[in-house]
Amino acid sequence: MYIVKAIVVFAAIVIVARRSARADHPFPTLGPANQVTMIRALLVALTAACIGEPATPAYSQAAAGAAAIATGLDGVDGWLARRTRMASPFGARFDMETDALLILVLAILAWQHGKAGPWVLASGLLRYIFVAAGWLQPWMQRPLFPSLRRKTICIVQMAGLILTILPAIPPPASAQIAAASLAALAYSFLVDTWWLWRRATAVTRIN
Repeated sequence: MYIVKAIVVFAAIVIVARRSARADHPFPTLGPANQVTMIRALLVALTAACIGEPATPAYSQAAAGAAAIATGLDGVDGWLARRTRMASPFGARFDMETDALLILVLAILAWQHGKAGPWVLASGLLRYIFVAAGWLQPWMQRPLFPSLRRKTICIVQMAGLILTILPAIPPPASAQIAAASLAALAYSFLVDTWWLWRRATAVTRIN
């Protein structure tokens, strides 16, 4: 079942990515940057396939290992996109959604393996709640400014959850690490939401 789950998850990622690429990827080939992101997506699929498997040290180590490699490759795709001059809205979105899915998967595994309470799922759901809020509040759909803070906290969140699921880190230490990384992520989303709201209110006053 593990292999079947990994194939299904990866196939779903590829299907969604191909549909998005038709609209937002202006180049004739996928490009090396997106190929790296696709490798990261495969690693995320391998990590996701651990969900529902026995909560044993072997599976948690395998998940942490695959997730660590995927996290380590984060940034390589962006560097390649700039280096090859093949940056695109699709590539940026593909990278971001891969990060978001990895965080969600790791949060589920942290809960499944008893390393943190159900509250840890908020780490993986914040991104999707933010997107859903944009459907209700159009001002939240405005583009965000490039942010080193946002990128750094994303890495911190992934690294924190990887540490959380490691067998060598038992509760309550694992829960404390997960809570600290969740707090950092929540802070980042709060900063972005506040910035978007201030822009929206400023435009309203001008109009």
